[in-house]
Amino acid sequence: MAYEIGDLPLATLFPAVAHAEDQLARLDEIVRRSPVGPGFIERAHFHDAAASMWIAGELVHVEDLVLHDAERDVRAPTHDITIAHSILRTRRRIAGAEADWATNPSGIENLISRASIPPGCEGLGEGARASFAEAALDEDHDAFAAEMAEIDALLDRSARTLAAAGKDREHKAGSLAVGELIIRDPDWDEGGRLSEWKAVMQQVAAMPPTLGAAILWDAWEILEPLQRQHWLGAQLVSSYLRARGKLASHLFGLNFGLKTISRERRRSRDRTSRLLAGLEAMAEGAALGMKEIIRLGQARDRLERKLQGKRSSSSLPGVVDLLLTRPIVSSGVGTRAV
Repeated sequence: MAYEIGDLPLATLFPAVAHAEDQLARLDEIVRRSPVGPGFIERAHFHDAAASMWIAGELVHVEDLVLHDAERDVRAPTHDITIAHSILRTRRRIAGAEADWATNPSGIENLISRASIPPGCEGLGEGARASFAEAALDEDHDAFAAEMAEIDALLDRSARTLAAAGKDREHKAGSLAVGELIIRDPDWDEGGRLSEWKAVMQQVAAMPPTLGAAILWDAWEILEPLQRQHWLGAQLVSSYLRARGKLASHLFGLNFGLKTISRERRRSRDRTSRLLAGLEAMAEGAALGMKEIIRLGQARDRLERKLQGKRSSSSLPGVVDLLLTRPIVSSGVGTRAV
């Protein structure tokens, strides 16, 4: 399977490209200069992870995701919450690395295999953890992820061994095999599809960043390189925008914008309609981000007025910072943070 870019209807696409470029540039500058920029960035990780699940047809409440991330679940986490948390951690990993790390072959392979954060990337970028307690929690999760990766590798080897043994038989088993606790197609050829997507990324290198990102998003939706991590595509596209310098301040939340676009447009049979939907998603996501920054700025001003006259040893400033970086804060989370 190959994705052909071919001739693009530039007269139709360029107005949407110009609008998306303008909106993303404005968002980048506002996030860079705003005092609530770090809080907006951390909140965006949660909202984009929940939006990614919504686009996939699953409902994950941001509140449940925040509590699960802080290990303060009010109930046993569902499978959807676990996936959403994987998306959240992936965004933090990409944001904490160099701008072009996730779009490099080694970075993509690292994200797919769920390997540890590359050496030298800890604490870098806007997605780095803010406290030693959270860093320790990350180490625990990374150790657990490494153990799960070993189990996944064992299951993959077992599946390949069984598939190789079945080739010698006259009656071949069905095209589906069980692995990683889900039904997988052994003929999917993830490596080949991923190579095709990487080739598209090279072809769009000379295009405007937003147009290239829209094509990359569409190519991922068409090629479907990964069977079990389809959500990774939107994160790679967001990283592509960051690597091209369009949004150097943070990792854009593409899913948050895609959520505002109807499924009929996102899954249209006409490629031009899909590209326009992707460009509009970037513009809408940027507009929503700017509105959120204004709202957080107003909330910060009101809270800071409450701090006037407080003792210098007061913990309230830390509580204010926590409120700006989390969509929800429970008493347990607040006590642990301050």
